[in-house]
Amino acid sequence: MHLDLAIHPITEITSGQATRLEATTLIVNFEALMKLVLEDAALAGVDFEIVRAGESVRAGPVFDIIEPRAKAPESSPDFPGVLGPPQTAGMGVTHVLQGAAVTVLREESNGDSRGAVGYILEMSGAAAAGSQYSSLHHLIVIPRARPGLPAHARHKAYRLAGLKVAVHLGQAAMNEVPAWTESCSTDGEAASGTPRIAYVGQIFSRQRKPEQGEQILYGADTDGMLPVVLHPNEWLDGAVLPSYHVSLGGAETYFYQNHPVVHALYRRHRAGELVFAGTVATMAAADNFDRERNCAFAAHLVKWVLRADAAVLTKFGGGVPHSDLAETARLLEGMGIRTAVQVTDLARDHKVESALLFNFPEVDAIVCIGGNSTAWQAPKVKRSIAASPEMAERLAGLVEIHALNVIGVGNQQGASRLRSMIY
Repeated sequence: MHLDLAIHPITEITSGQATRLEATTLIVNFEALMKLVLEDAALAGVDFEIVRAGESVRAGPVFDIIEPRAKAPESSPDFPGVLGPPQTAGMGVTHVLQGAAVTVLREESNGDSRGAVGYILEMSGAAAAGSQYSSLHHLIVIPRARPGLPAHARHKAYRLAGLKVAVHLGQAAMNEVPAWTESCSTDGEAASGTPRIAYVGQIFSRQRKPEQGEQILYGADTDGMLPVVLHPNEWLDGAVLPSYHVSLGGAETYFYQNHPVVHALYRRHRAGELVFAGTVATMAAADNFDRERNCAFAAHLVKWVLRADAAVLTKFGGGVPHSDLAETARLLEGMGIRTAVQVTDLARDHKVESALLFNFPEVDAIVCIGGNSTAWQAPKVKRSIAASPEMAERLAGLVEIHALNVIGVGNQQGASRLRSMIY
């Protein structure tokens, strides 16, 4: 199973009469994009904005961020199960507009722990330095749903708008020569004794029920899901999408497309340091029975199907998924499989003991990747972008910004720039 990522660097986005690439400039025809997005009868309108890296801009609430990508002919489909037929992702050639992002805004914050402003795209100041998204050039998509739509239908319309725009932009590179190509494959001979390493990643937490028709894995929600083996390429190429729910330190589509754990294991696989044995996609359970079953099944897949010597584990969402993460790691350690787990400090009292939420002596390789308690003074911005003047005014008037609210600062799967320090 082979995937080639054809990389086209983008240093600027501008508008024009046709969507195309001109060297490293992405030129976008907004009229064509509007027509594409409004094919969905659930949407009454859509607006677009261009935001450049480092610009004095704040936008929100953010629904999702997607890297513009498109599949070449004779490859697997674009976002199978959502835009394309439900065929296996991760094969053929994918054209990647690296340095660009499609950022979709919600019409209003969904509240929860992020309050009235929700997730914010912060492009300047100290908070922006904590997020990789501030270094990208963004095409902001502001979809406007028809009045009276239930939340799940509105969110599905947001999802489709973002993915369609991302693919449409990616297609501008289809006939261009990439700057370089990155090959992703687990093939190749390894020296005798090279350790086999697996990745176990949670893609949802059953603390919260997925919305009706929520598209997470090949267009399906996780209702009744058991842990499943995925080829690493499937994570990178559109099989896995984030929940509509804004989770604590959750993941955006951009994150899955550029999954740091998958890419790191691939780099070491190519260097001959390890054998990338494969991955398991799982979820955090809602009760102890499901937790026991899912953790045991995930460990079984790593041991007997992937035949791994060690595993890296990451979690999704809030505090309860810690338990599933830790129990899976404990079971693997009991099978003789060494583990490394990534956790995030969610404790309000800032104590390490509160942050971990588990204490298994055998699970002793723990990477703590920052938390949500950091705050910064909010800089004045020249532009604030939102679906309504009221929200734009609220964003512009922020005095303090918390890591909890800045998209890209907290990521529980390894893309965070934060780390915890004990003084």
